[in-house]
Amino acid sequence: MIITYSTLFAFTCFALALLMNLWKIIFAAEIADRILALDSMFINGLALMVLYGLALGSEIYFEASLIIAMLGFVSTVAYARFILRGNIIE
Repeated sequence: MIITYSTLFAFTCFALALLMNLWKIIFAAEIADRILALDSMFINGLALMVLYGLALGSEIYFEASLIIAMLGFVSTVAYARFILRGNIIE
């Protein structure tokens, strides 16, 4: 019973964090702040997927979260290269 409440609390916290990151992406003044908020959104989405897999008892969500983690890392590196150099592929 306590695990149900703690999982629900964690879902709520990560969902609120996603909303705050979305707010930062929309209203940030600097492009670097938007990239950081997008990377943080990937991490929060990853945490929500892991929690959902934990709540259902399914292992497929853990594997999907690994794919999302790789996608988040690659997109953050690509955005950073674009900001620094103006192109992604040399």
